[in-house]
Amino acid sequence: MHVIVLNGGSSSGKSSIAGRLQELLPEPWLHLGTDTMVDALPPSLRSGGEGIGGLEDGDGTVRVGPVFATLDAAWTVGVAAMARAGARIVVDEVFLGGTTSQARWRAALEGLDVLWVGVRCDPAVAAAREAARGDRVAGMAAAQAEPVHRGVAYDLVVDTSRASAADCAQVIAAQVEAARATAGAQPDARAGTAS
Repeated sequence: MHVIVLNGGSSSGKSSIAGRLQELLPEPWLHLGTDTMVDALPPSLRSGGEGIGGLEDGDGTVRVGPVFATLDAAWTVGVAAMARAGARIVVDEVFLGGTTSQARWRAALEGLDVLWVGVRCDPAVAAAREAARGDRVAGMAAAQAEPVHRGVAYDLVVDTSRASAADCAQVIAAQVEAARATAGAQPDARAGTAS
């Protein structure tokens, strides 16, 4: 397994799950996410226009401009390049474009072993977390809770309104270990061939 993609709305618990996965999995895993990318932007691109808007005020709807879209596409390819270079990565994402977002990631990660995980959370629970955090726009969690999952295909779905981040991480880690065991049990196609 090279990459674990966690997709869910704001305040759904993705970052907490990623942190627990870093503790549980035996190898070192990098945690990179949409917040990492947004935090790397110059301030002028965090207030709408050609960048990304809706992060500081408004109705909780995130608006993406053309410059942000270009940088986000480059970010996706860059994360994939890191995985190809040998880094194991937990990607913490918000598929604002639903299936379009997943298709972009699928294309970038082609040829890598990827575990696609949906991180669901009841909108009311996510909204309560959002209010407690104090670092998100009111309404963002509820606005994103369902749309980010529409049409997206997953290998595994966890729900942080029904289980703790630690329990969800345990389920995901077990899936990673099962995939590792299955891969280890597969016969090597090269075995028995002359060199």
